[in-house]
Amino acid sequence: MSFMTVLSILCLLGGFFFFFTATIGLLRFPDFFTRLHATGKGDTLAVFLSLLGLAFYEGISLTGLKILIIAIFMFIAQPTATHAISRAGMRSGVKPWMKENIES
Repeated sequence: MSFMTVLSILCLLGGFFFFFTATIGLLRFPDFFTRLHATGKGDTLAVFLSLLGLAFYEGISLTGLKILIIAIFMFIAQPTATHAISRAGMRSGVKPWMKENIES
């Protein structure tokens, strides 16, 4: 197995790990903003690592270059979209979760 194949597998496994942890955060966190934070951070890194792994697997070619360009675009666009969604939530009146709001 070549070095690039091993690097590709490691990146894809890392991407899977971050997708998995972001999904757990989406299911376990209490409110809109904490869920958005977990999925925004986790999915950004997961997509970046997954696409980087695919680019490594493809090697130096036009297809690999296109995958890298998509990875860079996603790395910039996803946090921007997460910020816009959270700002829209604040403007529409969604209240952040606070520990005092829990009824005993």
